[in-house]
Amino acid sequence: MGSMGSGNRRGATVRKLSWALALSLTTLGMGCGTGAPEPAPAPLGTQEQAALSYNHLSSNGLSFNGLSFNGLSINGLSLSGLSSPAFTSWFDQQPALADEVMHYIVRCAVPQGQSRTYTHPLTNKTYTWPGLLGLTPGWAGGGKATVAEQQLITACLVAHTNPLGVSVPISVQGRDAQGQVIPWSAAELADFARPESCFFGNAFQGQGLYAGSQNPPLNPNQSTSRACAVVDGSGMPRRMCSPIVYVGSCASACTPDGTSGLSFLSCTANGVSFQPLTTRVRDVDLAVCGDGTCQVTESCGTSNTYAACAADCGACP
Repeated sequence: MGSMGSGNRRGATVRKLSWALALSLTTLGMGCGTGAPEPAPAPLGTQEQAALSYNHLSSNGLSFNGLSFNGLSINGLSLSGLSSPAFTSWFDQQPALADEVMHYIVRCAVPQGQSRTYTHPLTNKTYTWPGLLGLTPGWAGGGKATVAEQQLITACLVAHTNPLGVSVPISVQGRDAQGQVIPWSAAELADFARPESCFFGNAFQGQGLYAGSQNPPLNPNQSTSRACAVVDGSGMPRRMCSPIVYVGSCASACTPDGTSGLSFLSCTANGVSFQPLTTRVRDVDLAVCGDGTCQVTESCGTSNTYAACAADCGACP
């Protein structure tokens, strides 16, 4: 698939999911407490996918037991994988964090309109996680995660990380594990006009988590909660977000995808090639000192820079 023309109906069906809306969708999907096997999702190219999502994953979720999921990486996102003793053991280490991580795992792996449900064998508490992007059809259908699927899930999780816990809409670009371009519309690109970052790695195999920048540098009066790979005039990101490693510009680490022109076919770190994802954001979501609101990315002070924004945050006590 290349650029989407008028025949693509996706622009009219894009859905931006906040946490509240995501929770309201938990009655949708497959196997919701019924115990019935979940059919494999249809190929990505046959569906109207929503490539817009919201980021809110804590950085703690990225390093939670290496995101290995033990048996989950072998058994897939199916009834057998979620009911395995290995998954229960992993989930029980930190249930609240595991629930957060699984929200994003399923959001990245499973198509919109499906969900995955887990009922704890001891507490009988049921967790339901709705899908959205459908990046890994094989793993979502219950198969063993391929290397490409491991890399895409990792890239998607890193792309959804927000170090300040702020929910910001993002447009996700790239290819799924079957090589199909994630659908997009001209309206989406116009709205999300600011190229942001590239993300890649493989948390399943302990090969690292990486981010690079492809956005225009921020001005001194601008700031964003999406700071892990967003550079300013210094050429360095505003915030280092361990365990994510900043690799510099995406262009220096990645091979462009000549078909779509929006993302990269591969990115390399430490001699390993990874399948990446890229993100785009809206200019309106950048905080600007002087807009009258003291944002979480701004600080008090006596100037008009984001770090000392007197107009929005006042003078420091």
